[in-house]
Amino acid sequence: MVNEKAVFYSRVLTELTLSFHIIYATIGVGIPLMIMIAQWIGIKKNDPHYILLARRWARGFVITVAVGVVTGTAIGLQLSLLWPRFMELAGHIIALPLFMETFAFFFEAIFLGIYLYTWDRFENQKKHLMLLIPVAVGASFSAVFITIVNGLMNAPQGFDIQDGQLVNIRPLLAMFNPAVPTKVSHVLVSAYMTCAFVLASIAAFRLLRGSQHVYHKKALFLTMKLGLIFSIATAVIGDFSGKFLAEYQPEKLAAAEWHLETEGNAPLILYGILDQEEVKYAIKIPYALSILAHSSPTAEVIGLDQFPKDEIPPLYIHYLFDSMVTIGMITVLIGLIYWIGTIKNWKLIQTKWFKWLIFLTGPLSILAIEAGWWLDEVGRQPWILRGIMKTTAAATTSGQVDLMLLLFSGLYIVLGIGSIVVLIRMFRKNTIEQELADQGIEKAGDYV
Repeated sequence: MVNEKAVFYSRVLTELTLSFHIIYATIGVGIPLMIMIAQWIGIKKNDPHYILLARRWARGFVITVAVGVVTGTAIGLQLSLLWPRFMELAGHIIALPLFMETFAFFFEAIFLGIYLYTWDRFENQKKHLMLLIPVAVGASFSAVFITIVNGLMNAPQGFDIQDGQLVNIRPLLAMFNPAVPTKVSHVLVSAYMTCAFVLASIAAFRLLRGSQHVYHKKALFLTMKLGLIFSIATAVIGDFSGKFLAEYQPEKLAAAEWHLETEGNAPLILYGILDQEEVKYAIKIPYALSILAHSSPTAEVIGLDQFPKDEIPPLYIHYLFDSMVTIGMITVLIGLIYWIGTIKNWKLIQTKWFKWLIFLTGPLSILAIEAGWWLDEVGRQPWILRGIMKTTAAATTSGQVDLMLLLFSGLYIVLGIGSIVVLIRMFRKNTIEQELADQGIEKAGDYV
């Protein structure tokens, strides 16, 4: 028996948890790389400002890691409580990547603790920098293994089905499913991009508040360059993701693009309104969908007319796709203008309104991460394990899920507000000027 109310609240609670966790998970993946790059530049240039960047970012990172652990644990708990039939069917398949994700996290945490404890304990700072490598590797591989689980749900393989059970399991074949290359690369690069722009937002905000300290200028210069690089990489990988969807999840691509009928020379539809079965007020880019799906302007792209109505994802995912693409284009444009403007010494990039645009790249990047995650998860519906088990068949039948939703919502509110308050107080009490004075650094140089 299916409890529709339980299914609904299970989906809402899972979406809430993932939406909250993805913020801290993204920071957890991207910030270690930013810390490592800043410290490496500081050592290479013998520049204490970059060293201090790494030190302060590391302090804030610890707070977000702590919250990420709690929300990550909540996800593991909810898998068993909310989706028991899915875990009964596929739990032994996803157990290996879930274990590897936990191992990667502990690997990261051990070296992070050593890294934080050994500040100022190495005469040769390069040895201290080496401790960041396992931190960054562990953080990234933690994302790799959890994304493998998600990839398996989208493109399941590595087993046979016999009497409704998964048998003859080949764990490695299941782990390295067709979704892994594009999903893993997209998750990693978009996390690096988001963290770079979040840190750029902080630097831009400090400059907007009147600080002219070169520390913030260097932070902005470094993070905007990294943000531009990773935003371009994210766009390129997004193209490969489109080709993956065309081959393995054509219904998701068709729903995201409002591609209603199978045809060649397919245009890419941006924005617009779907009125019954007619798309109105949209921007149509000729041949672009055929190119995105099959690298040919005349290629045939499968439309929604080829799928049963009960297997078509919700069509509102089109707006999630539009949001993600639009934000991606905005961040690339702002990063490109900043980079060229720095080289050409444009006055534009020193104006307040442009710094406000830079400030917005951080929140916008987080929104793009959220939109991308919702697109991936909602776009898989009605399947929890594509082609094998539907979401309604996987959910609990308990009548207490609405109470769980309230309890977990309260937890996330406390964690979100608490982490923000702690971070603000931490950096207000330890200002840049005070830390530089404590280290005997009196004057700042020019940023390059």
